[in-house]
Amino acid sequence: MKLQIEDSVLVRDYMNGDERALELLIRKHNQRISSFIYSKIGDRNITEDIFQDTFIKVIRTLKKGTYSEEGKFLPWVMRIAHNLIIDHFRKSRRLPKFEGSDDYNIFSVLGDEKLNAEKQIIKDQIDSDLLVLIEQLPVDQQEVLTMRMYKDMSFKEISENTGVSINTALGRMRYALINLRKIIETHNIVLTN
Repeated sequence: MKLQIEDSVLVRDYMNGDERALELLIRKHNQRISSFIYSKIGDRNITEDIFQDTFIKVIRTLKKGTYSEEGKFLPWVMRIAHNLIIDHFRKSRRLPKFEGSDDYNIFSVLGDEKLNAEKQIIKDQIDSDLLVLIEQLPVDQQEVLTMRMYKDMSFKEISENTGVSINTALGRMRYALINLRKIIETHNIVLTN
């Protein structure tokens, strides 16, 4: 039987200069983190990019010495990955997408941005505030809410991706919305456009 070294020991060893400790941490959590990212993205190449970006952030934080070990290494890494996934969807959603064809019309992607600049700034701020609120939810509720709201997945697709029943996915979404309302009411937050 293989001895499992605690994450806190590996983190401490890495912060003390043992590069192999980071390799062990990555190997130990590779499958779980990659699966988590792939379940949201659905693309192997982008999953690999986000996985690498996640560990770049982890390494930078550990090298700066700003990481505080509280026995929560994996949830911390998952939160970093989750934030990078959201960043990915934000970037990909903002870029205009069009297919090249003979009847291509440049005006189909151009518009008078000045008219909507203020509304866009307000919307961006609301989106940003909402993401901060979503991060306060339990991970399973964040996952369902993100898949539903940001990836436009059906509850059947969410069920298949998370390995839970449709009713469980619906329940998690319901609780996510209830909990978001409670957070908003408790802190008197105004989200309006």
